Amino acid sequence: MVRRIDVTGAGGVRLAAWEFADPPGNDRPEASGTPGVLLLHGLMGRASHWESTARWLSGRHRAVALDQRGHGQSDKAPKAEYTREAYVEDAEAALEQLGLGPAVVVGHAMGALTGWQLAAKRPDLVRALIICDMRASALGASSQREWEDWFKAWPLPFATLDDVRKWFGEDDPWVERHNPSRGEFYAEVMHESPDGWRPVFEPEQMLESRRTWVYDAHWEELAQVRCPALVVRGLDGELGRAESQEMVRVLPRGQYAEVADAGHLVHYDRPEAWRAAIEPFLDGVLTG
Repeated sequence: MVRRIDVTGAGGVRLAAWEFADPPGNDRPEASGTPGVLLLHGLMGRASHWESTARWLSGRHRAVALDQRGHGQSDKAPKAEYTREAYVEDAEAALEQLGLGPAVVVGHAMGALTGWQLAAKRPDLVRALIICDMRASALGASSQREWEDWFKAWPLPFATLDDVRKWFGEDDPWVERHNPSRGEFYAEVMHESPDGWRPVFEPEQMLESRRTWVYDAHWEELAQVRCPALVVRGLDGELGRAESQEMVRVLPRGQYAEVADAGHLVHYDRPEAWRAAIEPFLDGVLTG
């Protein structure tokens, strides 16, 4: 079963949070004292990208995935703020309103950055942190221009979902080799409109969100994360080995894990290997 819970984020933005399992009766994890888990997707993602992870976690923990502002079924108000502060305050509000904290926060890409900024700001709400394939270094102006050009290259609207899968899995210039899971990832963020299939998000809002962190390095906030933290990288992802190991060194209680044959979408490319990589850390945090 899937249960939607509405959360009020910063500035009154309506956010959709999702539980992908219904724990039975008095055995509900939130009643047992077991820490909750908040799952934060990356830029352009949505809560449903965490479904397999959330269902796996829900056997022992209360796992909730959040559609962040501008994403999934959360508000995409044109006048809403898409700043780092807003994203962090949204996650803070979700933990408090859902009664999850102190929680394990699991973030992918931009969601990981939100996770460690939240952990630095509100250590009382974050018991542990998993950072999946997110860099702490500044990416710079050229990276933002590349993204702007990339969005312009999308052949919108797509006639069918199969066309979505083919373009993002094969034809996209950013794809180095056939990648079906990437095609499925992007098919999941499309909806049918009168003229074909378009993204559920507004590309300009995604670019605006990215502008608020792409020009800055985030090492200082990383060093302020006092809880146990696991840095996970896909060997073919965007986070390089040297930078990931430096992140572990900077984190006061940092650990490292890697997933072979996985790209940037680690948890989506290799779900079983991803679970195997994070399970020892979770066991240590939740039972230690």
